[in-house]
Amino acid sequence: MDLREVIKSYPDFPKPNILFRDVNPILQDAKHFESAISQIEDLLYDMDYDVIIAPESRGFIFAAPIAIRQGKGLVLARKKGKLPGDVASKQYFLEYGMDSIEIQKDGIKLGQKVVIIDDLLATGGTAKVICDIVDGLGGKVVASVFLIELAELNGRELLKDCEVKAIITY
Repeated sequence: MDLREVIKSYPDFPKPNILFRDVNPILQDAKHFESAISQIEDLLYDMDYDVIIAPESRGFIFAAPIAIRQGKGLVLARKKGKLPGDVASKQYFLEYGMDSIEIQKDGIKLGQKVVIIDDLLATGGTAKVICDIVDGLGGKVVASVFLIELAELNGRELLKDCEVKAIITY
């Protein structure tokens, strides 16, 4: 199934000169959602990894069913102040300011091989911060897998230390 036909595009959202790629139509139809999950899962075929990290918030949606189907643990990467317990945190710059990502320290074990699953690769900032946190906890991100990649934003340039895969590239 070509999911590109389902994704809606909204010009000038959330601000001028941004073309927003909306994955909600995929989620609203069970067949499309199943196809997206299966296609992302196919990108993981024969990949050796231990755990999946899902960035807030749409990463949760795509990563959770794959974690269940693959028999892998799921670790959440959240915005500052959203996770209890001992967390590893890193700030990073966005085009409109600063943000911070946190992961619970006990979510990543020494030597674990990690896959990041998210809906969209744009500038790569979020995935890069997650890679840095995982590295600091003694794990290794072996791949970052996305439903959509916005190639013109060169996000994969920040992710040179891991394999980058996407179902749809714009």
